[in-house]
Amino acid sequence: MLDLQGWVGYHPTMQLNLTAVEARILGALVEKERTTPEYYPLTLNALVAACNQKNNRDPVLQLQADEVEQGLAGLRYQKQLVGSFTGAGARVIKYTHRLDKTLGLELPELAIICELLLRGPQTPGELRNRAARIHPFTSPAEVKTVLDELAARQPDPYVAMLPRAAGSKESRFAHTLGDGPLPEAPAVGEVASAGSVRGAGGADRLRELEERVARLEEWVAAWGEPSAEKTGGAHGDDAANAANEN
Repeated sequence: MLDLQGWVGYHPTMQLNLTAVEARILGALVEKERTTPEYYPLTLNALVAACNQKNNRDPVLQLQADEVEQGLAGLRYQKQLVGSFTGAGARVIKYTHRLDKTLGLELPELAIICELLLRGPQTPGELRNRAARIHPFTSPAEVKTVLDELAARQPDPYVAMLPRAAGSKESRFAHTLGDGPLPEAPAVGEVASAGSVRGAGGADRLRELEERVARLEEWVAAWGEPSAEKTGGAHGDDAANAANEN
C-alpha cells in the first residue's frame, strides 16, 4: 500500500479506506449516472461490465460478479456510499451511488473524484480533458482550484498532491479515500525510461505520443489494407515502364 505520509494534504483520520474494487465500483456508478443516464441505475451485470471496460480505466481490471457483489456489500452496509433500487414490478436489483451526498460534493468536485477513482493519479491538465464528459472545465487553473478545495476539506482531505515526476511539467493528484493501486511517482532526478523523451516534459510527451500511435492504429484498421486490384495495377505500370526502357 502506498505510504501517504509524504503527500501534501495528507490527514491521518481518513476513515473511508476504500479497497481498489470499491473505488472502481464508485467511479463506474458516478460515470454512468452522468454519461449514460438512460441506463442508470445499474444492474449487477451492467456494473461488472462498467468496472471491466477498457477505455477510461487505469488499470484495466477483470473483476468477477462475486467480487463486485462483495465490494457492493461493503459500500452499502459499512460505508453507506451505495444504495439499491428496484422499480415497480422489477425483479432485478439496481445500484446507485451516494458519493456526492455522503461527502458533500458539488458536480465539479464529483467529476474530479470520479476520474481519480477510475484512472488513478493525474495532472490538472489530464483531469480537465477527461472530466469534461461529466463537467466541463474552462482551464487547468479551474481544475486546480477544485483540487485545492478538495485538499482543504476538514477534518479529512479528499485529494492529495504527489511529488512531481521527473520531466513532468505538472504535479499529479490522487484521491485519499482508500488504498487503491496508486503507483509511486518517480523521484526527481531519475532517468526517464525512454531515451527519446528525456528532459523537460518527457513523461507528458511520452503519453501524448502513445495516444497518437493508438489513434493512427485505429485509422489504419478502419481503412484496411490496399486492395489487390490497386496493388496489381501498380506492379503492372512498373513492368510496362521497365519494358519501355529496355
